Amino acid sequence: MRTVYGVSASPFVRKVRVVLAEKGLDYQLEPVFPGPQAPPGWRELSPLGKVPAFRDGERTLADSSIICAYLERVAPEPQLYPSGPFDYARALWFEEYGDGGLVPVFGQKIFFQRVVGPRFFGQTTDETVVKQAIESELPPLFDYLERQLAGDFLVGDRLTIGDVGVVTQFVNLRYAGVAVDAGRWPRLAAYVGRIMSRPSFASLVKEEMTTFGFGQ
Repeated sequence: MRTVYGVSASPFVRKVRVVLAEKGLDYQLEPVFPGPQAPPGWRELSPLGKVPAFRDGERTLADSSIICAYLERVAPEPQLYPSGPFDYARALWFEEYGDGGLVPVFGQKIFFQRVVGPRFFGQTTDETVVKQAIESELPPLFDYLERQLAGDFLVGDRLTIGDVGVVTQFVNLRYAGVAVDAGRWPRLAAYVGRIMSRPSFASLVKEEMTTFGFGQ
């Protein structure tokens, strides 16, 4: 049985679970919180100590991007990595834009401050940090994505790993009470809503809201 190790509140764990759902692959989720509370042997599964990690029989992998690339080879349809060289590279770029460009702002400065810190570590939200991020750091990120959207998806005419990698970050932003202003970024707001409404995303959002009480 395939096993995903981590918790879906992590956008990276969610990314892997969305890919598994899109490809119709069965798996089980083994909850793991990284850090001191991680189970014995965790570093054998995840050498950097981060979630997700993944097991497929005797094979193990770590890092969401690596796991998703593996799943594409295991189950090539539906294709999430374009065949054309440029579109393939663009899809990888948008995945990296989510992982490396959005998460430092969405995750560390907004989601952690408003959700993770208070709920799991008893920390007080620093709304100065949140306000600065929302007012100064989000707009350029949103501006870029707004300019890139010419159709329903970021690359070509079908869902790619780029869409999964970007929109998984917007789920966490939503949990922190931040939405895309449709008046200022109409294409981006419609796009995020459209991708989040896919069953692969919607089922996980429902699960996470029930499990963690997000949005309540």
